[in-house]
Amino acid sequence: MKRTNLVLDETLLKTATRLLGAKTYSEAVNRSLEEAIRIGKIRGLFNLMGQVEWEGELSEMRRDLPKRRPGKKQQ
Repeated sequence: MKRTNLVLDETLLKTATRLLGAKTYSEAVNRSLEEAIRIGKIRGLFNLMGQVEWEGELSEMRRDLPKRRPGKKQQ
């Protein structure tokens, strides 16, 4: 852990603490940072769209659906 002094908007801090269900301001700040990182990673995934070529057979990779049999139509 790193200790630091921050100047934070008190209204934002109180709102974030309440919305996140945090017990302390430190917990609220840490959860907010985690959420910002999570969102940033998700946005990064969108940059990959169209950049990667799919190889493989999805039905073979999935275990929750039966494999498709050639020649039989699925409804």
